[in-house]
Amino acid sequence: MSNPLFARFFDRFVAKDKGRGEDELRRELLAGLRGEVLEVGSGNGINFEHYPAGVEELVAVEPEPYLRGRAGEAARSAPVPVRVIDGSAAALPVASGSVDAVVVAGVLCSVPDQDAALAEFRRVLRPAGELRFYEHVRSRRAAFARYQDAVDLVWPQLMGGCHTGRETLAAIERGGFRIDRVRGFGFPPAARAYPVAPRVLGAARVGE
Repeated sequence: MSNPLFARFFDRFVAKDKGRGEDELRRELLAGLRGEVLEVGSGNGINFEHYPAGVEELVAVEPEPYLRGRAGEAARSAPVPVRVIDGSAAALPVASGSVDAVVVAGVLCSVPDQDAALAEFRRVLRPAGELRFYEHVRSRRAAFARYQDAVDLVWPQLMGGCHTGRETLAAIERGGFRIDRVRGFGFPPAARAYPVAPRVLGAARVGE
């Protein structure tokens, strides 16, 4: 998947919120991870610096060539071993039952098929494995959700297939995961009309 214009926009502007709390959110997303970890849609490697020392190896899957190259550069200074590979969320080049955790950040908004992606996450996770997620979602406020619907008529074309108001928590549960913890919030905190401000951050495991 090649999207060079969006890739360069993402690479240039993705870090603009770091000083406004984005770093803290990404550290929270990754805190306590151990063992073999798979990050799907790693972009330019923005998360790499925040992985804790308990991670033995991070396999980072990124389908966009330019961003994959940038992730490879970021991997060289990461605090944990990182292997960057090509692949998509719906067809992960990873063996079944081989990872302790799957990490997604701003990915389930843009995959073509959430159910297919979540099925792949379940496939590659070990029985006690964990899904960590940091995603923007549909607002619980009806008026803002209608605004998201209107913006979504053009937003995916401008932002690499990203959809503004997906019901991602429902999709995670529909995919056979049990949500262990989650919190919702707006980000950036002062955003008023930003269509992707409603966020969720949490963890889930394969349901019993």
